[in-house]
Amino acid sequence: MTTTDYLINAGFIVMVCWQAREKRLDRRALVIPLVLVFFVAQQYLHTIPTTGNDLVLIGLLAGAGLSLGLLSGFATHVRPGSDGFALARVGWVAGGLLVAGISSRVVFAFVVTHGAEPAIRSFSIAHQISAAAWPVALVSMAICEVTVRVVAVYLRGRALQAAPAKTTAAVGLGAAA
Repeated sequence: MTTTDYLINAGFIVMVCWQAREKRLDRRALVIPLVLVFFVAQQYLHTIPTTGNDLVLIGLLAGAGLSLGLLSGFATHVRPGSDGFALARVGWVAGGLLVAGISSRVVFAFVVTHGAEPAIRSFSIAHQISAAAWPVALVSMAICEVTVRVVAVYLRGRALQAAPAKTTAAVGLGAAA
């Protein structure tokens, strides 16, 4: 892992801490994280290795990211705001899940470069995983985690925004009858 990689991951942790403050769920709350995810994907994903069990590893880690993102998305506090937009903030559980995902990738990269490379190489050979699959799998995990969490929180906020309109319409219909 390069210094840039560590800085990107540190930036993700800072972003999680920043989300601990309640934020308005408007289009920026959806677009900005997805643009950042697209940037990271463009920087790191150039080819998808398909030899041996590479796709299995990529699928497993992407599934882990999807699970962490979904759990974090549902653990995020979302409430209706006074201006018609929902408000969201990351609590301890959601933040912990996000930091756990980020930290697991950083720790894996650190351990590989500080003595565990022979063990990972042996594991990879025994399970027919190419060296090119590991970075793709770890980046896929991160992309799935962030994307699923952002979309889940945004959809939960949209459901809250739509709920008062339905209630008002139902009350209006009841009063007219």
